[in-house]
Amino acid sequence: MPEDMPLSTPPPDRPRFFTRSFLPLLLALVVIAGLAYGGRAFFFNAGHKHSDADQGAVKYTCPMHPAIIDSRPGKCPICGMDLVKIENSSAAQQLPEAAMAKKEDLEDLFADSPDVKAQAVEGMTIIQVGNESLKLSGVQTAEAKNEEVARSVRTVGIVVSDETRIRHVHTKIAGWIETLHTNFTGQTVTKDQPLLSIYSPELLSTQEEFLAARAAALKFASSSSPDVKALGQDLLRSSRKRLTLFDVPEKVITDLELTGVVQRTVTLDAPVSGFVTAKGIYEGQQVEPGLELFTITDLSHVWIEADLYEYEAGAVRIGQEATLSLAYEPGTELKGTVAYVSPYLSSESRTLKVRFDFPNPDMKLKPQMYADVTLALATGGGVSIPDSAVIDSGVRQVVFVKTGADTFEPREVKGGVRGNGRVQILAGVKAGERVVVKANFLLDSESRLRSALSKMTGGGGK
Repeated sequence: MPEDMPLSTPPPDRPRFFTRSFLPLLLALVVIAGLAYGGRAFFFNAGHKHSDADQGAVKYTCPMHPAIIDSRPGKCPICGMDLVKIENSSAAQQLPEAAMAKKEDLEDLFADSPDVKAQAVEGMTIIQVGNESLKLSGVQTAEAKNEEVARSVRTVGIVVSDETRIRHVHTKIAGWIETLHTNFTGQTVTKDQPLLSIYSPELLSTQEEFLAARAAALKFASSSSPDVKALGQDLLRSSRKRLTLFDVPEKVITDLELTGVVQRTVTLDAPVSGFVTAKGIYEGQQVEPGLELFTITDLSHVWIEADLYEYEAGAVRIGQEATLSLAYEPGTELKGTVAYVSPYLSSESRTLKVRFDFPNPDMKLKPQMYADVTLALATGGGVSIPDSAVIDSGVRQVVFVKTGADTFEPREVKGGVRGNGRVQILAGVKAGERVVVKANFLLDSESRLRSALSKMTGGGGK
C-alpha cells in the first residue's frame, strides 16, 4: 500500500458498493432464508414418511424440538443445537409416521401459486395450500353469516330492598299497647291484618264525640230547616273524619255507628303487606306519636345493585332489559330492567353503580344475596364471523378468506359489536364466504414471509 494513501480509503480492487450495500443485503437474505427453513421444518417434519428399511435405523432428534427427527447427526434447523441420538429405538419406531419423515420427501406446506398475483393487505400476500398440507397445518374455516350479534356484560350484584316499598308504622295518638298481634321480626303480614290493640284516652273521647254527633244528626234530621239538617250532617262527618285520621279502621267506625258502644281498645291494622323487618315495641309499653312501632318491607319487588366499569356503563340506559340467574338454583332466570344509573363514578374502584328492578313473586331473592346479572349493552346486525378468525394487531384487523379450493386471501376488515364468540363485520367480508378460524396465525406468518421475500428479490408487492 502506498504510504500517502489514507487508511480509510478502500483498496482499488474492491468497489465501495460491495462494502456498503451488497454485504448487508446478503446478510439479510441469509437470516430470512434460515428463519424460513427453520420455521417450515418444525411443521414439515410432521408430513414425511420413512421407508421400511429405516424403521430399525438409529434416529436423531433435537432436545428442544422433539418434532425434528433425522436419520443422520447434525444441527437442529430451528435452534441450531446438536441433534442427539434417540436411545430407545423402539420408542422411535412407535412415533407416528407423520413425525418420522425424510427431509428430501417434504412437501412445501405453502406452495407458490403461479396464478395468484394479487396482494390484498399491505405487507401480506395471497397464499395457496395443498390438500395434504391443509391436513398437516390444521387449517379450519367457518362461514360468514347474516345474524344479529349482541355485546353483553355480566356482573355480580347484591339484592337489596326496594326503598319505595318500605313502610314505617307509627301511632298518631298517645296510649298503651294492650295486645300485639304481630310480635316478632321477620313475621309476614298482609294489608289490613291486625297489628296491635291500643288503649288511648284521646281515642276514647273521640269515639264519644262521634256518638254525640251521630245523635245530633238524627235529631236535626227531623227539623224543617234545611240549614239545621245540614249542620247535623256536618258534625257527623267531622267526627268520623277525625277517627279516620287517627288510623281507626273503617270497620271499627261502622261497628261504633251501628252499636253505639264505645270500645276501650282499638285494633290498628297493617297499612301494607310485607315482612316485619324492624320491631320497636312490646305489650304494655307506653307509646307516643312519632314512636316507630314497626318497619314493614314489601319484597315482591327488589333491587339489584351492581358495579360496572367505565367503558361498560357508558352504554347503559334506564329501561334496558336485564337477565338474572342464581348460583344456587341453575336454570332459573328472571327478567328485570335498569332502574337507576349513578351520576358519579367511584374514585376507588373506577366503577359506576347501576340499580336493577326485578320482580320477586316467589320470594327467591332475599336481601344481601349475590346474583349474576347479564345486560345487553349493544346489538349489531349484518355479517358476522367467529371472533377467532380476526387477527387484531391493534392497528388493523385481518382475516384470511378462502377464495378457492386451496387459496387464502388476507383481507383487512372493520369489526363492530362483539359478543357470544362472534364479531360483527362492517366491511371486508360478505355473507357466505368462508374465513379461517384455526391456524390463521400460521397463514399470517407465511403470508408476511412471502411478501418480504418478494420485496427482497424484486418480485413486486406492496
